[in-house]
Amino acid sequence: GYALEKKVVKSKAGEKVGLLCCHEIPSSESLHNYRVYWQKNITEVVLAYADGNMISKHKRYENRTEMDTRNLTLWISPVEILDNGSYQCVVQHRRRSQNSVVCDEHNGNSIFLASADFSKPNITAEVSAHSCESTEMVVSCSSHGGFPKPKISGVLNNMSVVWNTSWVSMSSLSLYNVTGKLWLNVTKDVSFTCSVEYNGFVKSTSLLLKKKDDCVVPTVPPSYNVITASSIIIIIFILAITLAARYLPRHGKRSSFFKKQSLTA
Repeated sequence: GYALEKKVVKSKAGEKVGLLCCHEIPSSESLHNYRVYWQKNITEVVLAYADGNMISKHKRYENRTEMDTRNLTLWISPVEILDNGSYQCVVQHRRRSQNSVVCDEHNGNSIFLASADFSKPNITAEVSAHSCESTEMVVSCSSHGGFPKPKISGVLNNMSVVWNTSWVSMSSLSLYNVTGKLWLNVTKDVSFTCSVEYNGFVKSTSLLLKKKDDCVVPTVPPSYNVITASSIIIIIFILAITLAARYLPRHGKRSSFFKKQSLTA
């Protein structure tokens, strides 16, 4: 993407950025009438023009910079982290006495802040101990290869958490690595989000931390005594039904026989 604004300019490493000058050459004139110096941190000349021609260019900016010959914007592509700093555009007019200054760093200062993307945070969760009620775990979050120095934050079920330990280390080309560690006692499944913030950008990752469920009572086969007792109860029940089935019909026949006897008497 392009970043084109005065004063504070932000970009990412590898992108193209334009730094505005404090002066634009009117359509009635040409670059031949001017001297233009683009400086970094006042001491380092990025490039310079005189009589319409480039007269110097810093070695580190070779093949990465060009200047618009009308609005004097300095274009840098691709941006590097080492490009960070304060840039000044100094413009002098040749026709006026003693190459008078049209504008300089006092009203044409751009602060350039380049950032490098951090990797998507990597979250790991290791169970250290667990019981029926809760699971203790160590949660780690890390991200690497970014710039500037980051801030790492954690959110547990929408509530921000404080890291037990967190540290930032330098890697190649002044880039940063960051890691955070947290000790948690999880009593139910919870969502954890780790975010890395740098230069207005944010990278986040979420992970569901699951409570270990070992509260299920295992199914043990019934003991010999239980089987024996159950068998005896079933046998008695069957006998009771059999006896009842035999007794009830006979009792019914006897009652009808007695009724007949009483009627004939």
